[in-house]
Amino acid sequence: MPASMPPTAPGLGALPPRPPGPPASHRAGPSAWMWPAVAVLALALGVVGGVAGSVVYEHTGDSSSASDGGTGPGLSETGVQTSAPIKGGKTSVPAVAEALLPSTVQISAEYDGEEGAATGSGFVIDQSGHIITNNHVVQQAAEDDGLIQIVDQDGNRYDATVVGRSPVYDLAVLYSDEAKEMKPAALGESAALHVGDPVVAFGSPLGLSSTVTAGIVSALQRPVTTGDAATESSYINAIQTDAAINPGNSGGPLVNMLGQVIGVNSAIATTGGTTGGDQAGNIGVGFAIPMEQVQVTADQILRTGEARYPVIGAKVQTGRSDDVGAEIDEVLDDTPASAAGLKAGDVVVALEGQKVTDGIALIVSIRSHQPGETLTFTVLRDGDQKDFEVELDSEVG
Repeated sequence: MPASMPPTAPGLGALPPRPPGPPASHRAGPSAWMWPAVAVLALALGVVGGVAGSVVYEHTGDSSSASDGGTGPGLSETGVQTSAPIKGGKTSVPAVAEALLPSTVQISAEYDGEEGAATGSGFVIDQSGHIITNNHVVQQAAEDDGLIQIVDQDGNRYDATVVGRSPVYDLAVLYSDEAKEMKPAALGESAALHVGDPVVAFGSPLGLSSTVTAGIVSALQRPVTTGDAATESSYINAIQTDAAINPGNSGGPLVNMLGQVIGVNSAIATTGGTTGGDQAGNIGVGFAIPMEQVQVTADQILRTGEARYPVIGAKVQTGRSDDVGAEIDEVLDDTPASAAGLKAGDVVVALEGQKVTDGIALIVSIRSHQPGETLTFTVLRDGDQKDFEVELDSEVG
């Protein structure tokens, strides 16, 4: 495996601020991989560094844990809202804030045995009491059966349980009976976005609840990965925004000017660390999980209690980024990749006609599709370019 580190972006769950000193929100060191003049730092909940190689096909077992059933109706039957609350001609940041703040919550979760030691954000997604947040906000509390609570706009605190989690997509669905009385957020589509569109971010950065920031869409389909190991990494085909996002914004909604959620704030890049092990915050490079993926994953969790992601059965290099494609290190037996005829040493240069620059881009592109789909992989082999049809398998995670 290559010695360099892959692009590893941080999750944003945070510890509450402890004045008069700086907030104790950054528990992990920076990745060794750097963008030009920008180090992507691991900020949240023990997430450190990056992996030197990642697998497109990996077994995550029961890491998508369910603790509240998750075998009921899907998202379409739980009372989701899609109609834009703000009509054309009346759009403004104050109007968006008025529409979304009642739907946005702060998440307080047990961490290292301390109740409320981790904070993040979330939003009510339906009329049935379900809340969306990032997996990394509640992961340790879910694994340790620790206390998780939501805090509404008025400061009321309610217990919540985990319906299911997806470490791969860094998403979790919570349930709180009291959330049934809260206003569900209207759900939009990231596919309708254009670079330059104005957006508004909501959440609880550094424990500051009901915070609203505004910016634009800086880029679309930006490949980003978070986590410190192949089995703990999440790969995001992200919306990039310059709206101020900081530790604690994790899981909060990114919203268009019609008041519809088009993404879930999940990661940021920073220029580097500060003294004492703490790390810097927002520099205008934030990432959100597209709403289409959020809805697919939430629906899977609500129906079955677990989420599934597509796999092909091959290992791919992720530590290099030279824009020449994604080199396959190994093809596993009895997998879609082997059945399609892919081999170690093949370099994937395109997926469904879209250019693939490196391993991270390939993984993110695959995970933007659904199990059962058949995709065209364009491969360089011995100087020749060939197309291979691969039907996606699935794993839980």
